[in-house]
Amino acid sequence: MGLLGSLAMLVLVLVCFEQLPDVGAQSTRSKARALDVLLQEFAYKGFIVGPKTGTIYKGNAPSNLTGIEIAALRLRSGSLRRRGFSMYNEFEIPIGIAETPYVERLVLVYQNLHNWSTRYYELPNHTYLAPVLGLLAYDGSDLSATNLQELNINATANPILIKFQDVKSAPDGTVAKCVSFDLHGSSNFSNITGGNTCSAFQQGHFSIVVESTAPGPGPAPVPGPVSPQPSPTPIPSSQGEKKSNKKVWIIVGSVLGGLVLLLLLSLLVLWVRKYKQKKRMQGMERAAEAGEALHMASVGASKAPAATVTRTQPTLEHEYAP
Repeated sequence: MGLLGSLAMLVLVLVCFEQLPDVGAQSTRSKARALDVLLQEFAYKGFIVGPKTGTIYKGNAPSNLTGIEIAALRLRSGSLRRRGFSMYNEFEIPIGIAETPYVERLVLVYQNLHNWSTRYYELPNHTYLAPVLGLLAYDGSDLSATNLQELNINATANPILIKFQDVKSAPDGTVAKCVSFDLHGSSNFSNITGGNTCSAFQQGHFSIVVESTAPGPGPAPVPGPVSPQPSPTPIPSSQGEKKSNKKVWIIVGSVLGGLVLLLLLSLLVLWVRKYKQKKRMQGMERAAEAGEALHMASVGASKAPAATVTRTQPTLEHEYAP
């Protein structure tokens, strides 16, 4: 067990070591989640006493986050499912929206991060053409509540449409894409419709981006016909992550293969020992069966072994006397 424990500890250390490059991504996601909690609290403060259902209430972001826009919209779950909501700022919400867990009233919190987009939603090798917009759902039964857990909302019929305003033009030779971030920080790309419209079936954060391999704004310079050794093309982060994960699985597979081989060798040693012991017992049994059988004699009502021949005849001393 000492060897097995050491190998298991080695696997854990190697896996943890390979995951070190993801610390930065984890930190970025943590900042984004903390921002959602803070903006939910300030968005709820925008409600006046006795807010009207179906009315958009604009909130004020914290003073240290100047430029971020927030708003809150309180709706009945049944009404939202049957009617949807025609236009909530840039979001067009269709009919058939379902939330889990179910609540009688819910609040849709709107976010427009403007110049804070790249700080909380870093996207390597891409440039934002529009600010990051967020749409998150919360329980609307207590408007003074803070630190609420988001509800999961899903469009069951038609998708939610996000119609961006003031979208920058994509540089020549590039194609603009929609990007969405779920609550776990994963990003997904999709095509744009109508030049400024993206679609989604779940809540989250959304924007329009373009792939950019050159640092900073503006297109990359075109190299001349004779130039020094070109700089290496940056490897996309997704390829780096795949290579890192592949390396981890190779190491884990090698260690597990060694454990399986060690287990098989242990079983082989045990089998050999049992086989030798069995052969030894069979030899002893054969030796016992090949021995001379004792003659049985009747003694009363029972039988007992008895010698058949007396090897030395007893003699009396006086028989040799003169």
